[in-house]
Amino acid sequence: MQNIVPMTRPILELRPGQHLTLTPQLQQSIRLLQLSTLDLEAEISQVLAENPLLDREDEPSSAEAESRSESERESSVQDDEPAAERETPIDEMPGSGGVYPDDDASLPEAARPDTLREHLLGQLALTRAAPRDVALASLLIDELDENGYLGSPLDEILGWLPAEMEPDMDELRAALSLLQSFDPAGIGARDMADCLHLQLRNPDLTRLPEAADPAVLACARRICAEHLPLLATGNAVRLCAALGCDEPTFRAAHSLILRLEPRPGRAWTVPAAEYAVPDVIVRKTRRGWQATLNSAAVPRLQVNGLYAQMLSNQKESAHAGLQAQLQQAKWMIRNVEQRFDTILRVSQAIVERQTAFFSQGPAAMRPLILKDIAGELGLHESTISRATTQKYMLTPFGTLELKRFFGTGVSTEGGDATSATAVQTYIRQMVADENRAKPLSDSQIMQKLADQGIVIARRTVAKYREALRIAPAALRKAQAAAR
Repeated sequence: MQNIVPMTRPILELRPGQHLTLTPQLQQSIRLLQLSTLDLEAEISQVLAENPLLDREDEPSSAEAESRSESERESSVQDDEPAAERETPIDEMPGSGGVYPDDDASLPEAARPDTLREHLLGQLALTRAAPRDVALASLLIDELDENGYLGSPLDEILGWLPAEMEPDMDELRAALSLLQSFDPAGIGARDMADCLHLQLRNPDLTRLPEAADPAVLACARRICAEHLPLLATGNAVRLCAALGCDEPTFRAAHSLILRLEPRPGRAWTVPAAEYAVPDVIVRKTRRGWQATLNSAAVPRLQVNGLYAQMLSNQKESAHAGLQAQLQQAKWMIRNVEQRFDTILRVSQAIVERQTAFFSQGPAAMRPLILKDIAGELGLHESTISRATTQKYMLTPFGTLELKRFFGTGVSTEGGDATSATAVQTYIRQMVADENRAKPLSDSQIMQKLADQGIVIARRTVAKYREALRIAPAALRKAQAAAR
């Protein structure tokens, strides 16, 4: 008896579902929001050079410039007498911004150094990582601070990711490992100990010849992982006893550590004091402290009216390429406006939360986290993070990055809370007023803070002191004695 196998027929079935899609316009909006003012200016200059449909409002359009030059040529032909020589005004001299407003535009592309972000993204593009890993690594790159350290804990970054992505901590750790394998060595570290330890993971023996000795390398790794505070005191005897090594090995390990770079992003860091342009200016008005956009930092863009009118009189199929450039110009204008609108909204929300700071100074800074502003404005925490990174506010106490206004809370005896920034301000002032011959230890600083109602642990004092780049008491005493 022959078995009959039933035939299966293909079935077309529709299943509704949701997935996250980033349109080119949304991608551009996100990218523009995370750029600094200087990077935004470079981005706009490039778009202006590539898209004739986009113009600056404070500059004549290319069509108007051509018309103006034509009329000038006609007037020069009609004028029989030679033009009288005139003295060149200062504002038209080369380099003054008159005749050559964009001196940097004439520089070759190779003369413009990459940012740290571009340097890392270029390496990421050369890997064979999966698209999801590339997206997570790109997110981590955006979270790096100017020193190349990871600015937020992984669990906090994981909470920012949209639920649709179904994020996983193991995937985020794998993305961080990929980032930490990039140049410069030590990038993506959580703190200085982690940064130095990463550089000793696979040391370059041509630059670090001491690492060729396994005993020296192992000693240096232990110092970075366990004994950095003890190393800062300069007590070689105690260190040798703690490490169980002889003095020559310790000296070689110390020399190796001194060759490491504690700030891997230093080479790409632009000094904020020279180049930071405030995006927002805070002034006191009758209604209180108000944030306004710095008009000098806001580019005024417009669609080229002449070309747009010419396209409107033509069929869309006749100039499809120009129609696409017209749409891109409109997107650029809209996204730039949205960028500054978001920065202004976030800045005003910060000002309202930190009113005491603008009246009394850094010691009055209140605890504030990204989630507070995100909830108030109805935005995602990642949006707040992008809107506050490398964005600056001009205040009565100087130009500060918006991220400076965020910090965790520290409890006080009165039941209130003060910010970590305020505590750091107190510590800095105490160290500045101390007796150089008898500097304050971390325990003494802890006690002085407790006298002011701020109760924190000694290790927290040490962490804040290190963040302020203040040496330990023993080292400060040694430095004072050496002077």
